[in-house]
Amino acid sequence: MARIGWMSRQCGLVASVAAGLVMAMVLSARAEELGPGESIVEPSDAWSKEGYDLLINKAYVPASLNQKLFNNLWRSWEEPLRSQAEKATPEERRKLAFSRYGFTEAPGREGGIPMQYADDGKGGWATNCLVCHGGKVAGKVIPGVPNTHIALQTLVQDIVATKRLLGEEIPPAELGSALIPLGGSNGTTNAIIFGVVLGAMRDKDLNYRPDRPMPKLIHNDHDAPAWWNYKYKTYLYADGFAPRGHRALMQFMMVPSNGPEAFHNAEEDFKKIEQWIASLDAPKYPWPIDEALAARGEKLFNQTCAECHGTYGENAHYPNKNVPLDVVGTDRARWDSLTPAMRAGYKLSWFGRASEEDAIAEPPGYVAQPLYGIWASAPYLHNGSVPTLWHLFHPDKRPVVWQRTENGYDTERVGLEVVELDDIPANVTNPKQKRMYFDTRKFGKSAAGHLFPDELTEEEKTAVIEYLKTL
Repeated sequence: MARIGWMSRQCGLVASVAAGLVMAMVLSARAEELGPGESIVEPSDAWSKEGYDLLINKAYVPASLNQKLFNNLWRSWEEPLRSQAEKATPEERRKLAFSRYGFTEAPGREGGIPMQYADDGKGGWATNCLVCHGGKVAGKVIPGVPNTHIALQTLVQDIVATKRLLGEEIPPAELGSALIPLGGSNGTTNAIIFGVVLGAMRDKDLNYRPDRPMPKLIHNDHDAPAWWNYKYKTYLYADGFAPRGHRALMQFMMVPSNGPEAFHNAEEDFKKIEQWIASLDAPKYPWPIDEALAARGEKLFNQTCAECHGTYGENAHYPNKNVPLDVVGTDRARWDSLTPAMRAGYKLSWFGRASEEDAIAEPPGYVAQPLYGIWASAPYLHNGSVPTLWHLFHPDKRPVVWQRTENGYDTERVGLEVVELDDIPANVTNPKQKRMYFDTRKFGKSAAGHLFPDELTEEEKTAVIEYLKTL
């Protein structure tokens, strides 16, 4: 019980900084069959705009940052970045901080606080859902795109170190991120387990119960899915077990300071936020496409890939395929991280009771996702271990370790512009610098599996990849 009490005390800062992380786990989902252009949630233009405004301008969790802290974060950076920031202008430091933590400008609020935060009205910055679901592709900011730059583990550590430098009070959560890691590499999150921890300290009516026993935790990094596919889904999570709905989007609010009334008061807001998410469309591929090659690729895709991922265009059909683990062969840590009891228990919670559908306690594996805008949602697989579509189609060529550039895009291989390595360089010893590399040898980060493209010839693979650009 001492360990449980200690864990509950650690959740303050980490929960506040990571609020929005649980959104990443909510949107990797299972869906029912849909007709051409059909959407599960009908977007409303008025509510769509209001939903975005609520996300970026209204705080639903306690603030974890403020302007003073942000302005001084550079003091905790490692060399030579710290010296570079010391010599820089305030605007240059701001850009360096945005780059380091994966922050972006907020469309409609450029030049202010990052899109990943909302002002709490008292000078504090509170994280929002866009911490994981608002990023950039090839340097272009896109709300709803997976934030593959976010560095929350580094951010939490820098906030604590900066408070120490400034002589400010450090909350008991100082060691929380050591117990509950937020992400083993930049661009990924441990949101599933963060949700498990926060949920374990709530009863079915959302009352905070820090004395409740903590379940076994299997930490695993995963990649946030794209929000523009949300409107096609009815069941949530990579393993497709939880009925969807606006309440599911509210799980990130489970910080200790939010009592049941906070959830009830915010429910109407999240109906509008869900409508905004449902209004998003996949961004179009901005570079030239070989239309003839893509047409050939469409035929091959429909013959070899559509059984799991569906068809697109005029005869769109999403089959809602949950592929057994022994068939898909991808890393199983995410699937193992939730027990049948955890999945079944979701239905009894406040989040699950809003739906008439039951939670699926033992899904067979992972859901084959809709592929709209797949060109913009790299890296691939549920844990973000594969940097480009070319690597996805060439399993034997997937890099052991890779590091991305910040704004580069690989138009040849379709995905992140990366440097491929056999190992993290020996001179990279600082944990914050190591998180800039994706190491597929680590637990939960394997790039194995999804070997289905091996059925295609090299020319056929090229054609299918060209077709995927058009979705």
